[in-house]
Amino acid sequence: MNKGGYSKYIRPLLYGIDLLMVSFFAYFLLTKSFLDIAFIMLFWIVLSFLISVYAIYRFTKITKIISLFFRQTVLLALLVFTYYYITGIFVPKANIINFFLALLLVITTWRVFLFVFFQKYRIITGSNNVYVVIVGLNQSTKKLASFFDNSPEYGYKFRGFFDNRDSSNISGTIEESYSFILENNIDEVYCSTKELSNEQIKELTEFCERNLKVVKFVADDKELFSKNLELDYYNLTPILSLSKIPLDDPIKDLIKRTFDIVFSISVIVLLLSWLIPIIALLIKIESRGPVFFKQHRYGADFNLFLCYKFRSMTPNKESDKMQASKNDARVTRMGKFIRRTSLDELPQFFNVLYGEMSVVGPRPLLMSHTDDYKDKINKFMIRHNVKPGITGLAQISGYRGNIASDLDMLNRVRYDIFYVENWSLILDINIILQTVMNIFKGEDKAY
Repeated sequence: MNKGGYSKYIRPLLYGIDLLMVSFFAYFLLTKSFLDIAFIMLFWIVLSFLISVYAIYRFTKITKIISLFFRQTVLLALLVFTYYYITGIFVPKANIINFFLALLLVITTWRVFLFVFFQKYRIITGSNNVYVVIVGLNQSTKKLASFFDNSPEYGYKFRGFFDNRDSSNISGTIEESYSFILENNIDEVYCSTKELSNEQIKELTEFCERNLKVVKFVADDKELFSKNLELDYYNLTPILSLSKIPLDDPIKDLIKRTFDIVFSISVIVLLLSWLIPIIALLIKIESRGPVFFKQHRYGADFNLFLCYKFRSMTPNKESDKMQASKNDARVTRMGKFIRRTSLDELPQFFNVLYGEMSVVGPRPLLMSHTDDYKDKINKFMIRHNVKPGITGLAQISGYRGNIASDLDMLNRVRYDIFYVENWSLILDINIILQTVMNIFKGEDKAY
């Protein structure tokens, strides 16, 4: 989830500025060939993923920032040496060394300056804050609270302890923390693994997932129930987080968004530009009513948006509550054809272009289904950490169409969560190809 207004755009912007610096120094110190510069920029991009050089957060140490960019520029210089050696293009070694030194000096100075600037910005303006509570009281969590209170440059606002023991430091019981978190718009919940039982940790984690809150663990001396944890240090306090969702990384999110824009524009220009008038005419000939069907659905971060489809039913009052079933009398003859071939979903490429949906992602459910199941199925709300898709992993795995039972929804959500937690561009492309194949083969549940 992205919080803080335009802050989600900062990292992609910085990525672009860094690439401009790389290309600038390459042009003036190494080569005038745009092909060579393109390869050098590609080297930088690949290395940034391998080293995670942009995994810099508000609690990151300045020494780590310097270390990350030093490794990045050293490896880039080695790759440049290798590139010119393999291609046989002569470039003086002194030029490559100068390129490395200039880039290291400028980009490291720039990123450290920016990091310090944001720290000062948070102190002066009091903005870009993350509101936190701690569940469980002991020495470790007291140190963490002290870090939050005495380090305003990191932008954490501590709102209280919650524990089931009596203490003047306590804002309420563990059970009371749930309503406090919701009523006070808390962003992150820090949980002591020493003070809480596994069952309490499980309940708190599920609560945070249902309500799109970040949960982290203060690493005491107790064995944790989850294997997928990442270790960070807030000052000297070790903090464990559930493994991050890939698309929480703004760079990966930018890659997916760029793919969505290119793909949706291609479909709109090459296919929908001539297909919409034909389908619209056939829909209007058969039955009265609008060509397009619009319906509110929950999207990323649980925000509502209008989802577009070609109308495949006669206008009816049950469309917001009841999915189409086999031999549904509401479905028109033209509707049966466009539903069976998935042509009814094509207008959603405009949703993709507007940024409300993605080409691939968890399918947006009826609002009534979401309201019914969000408290029934563990981790259900994780599917709302990303944009909904025109197609998805669940759909190509046999779980499309009508949801006839709780088991149907459970299986669909399992595939959705796997997709969210394991996203890659290759996975998206595979899902798209499989979707196209399924359209031509036909599907039993396409009605």
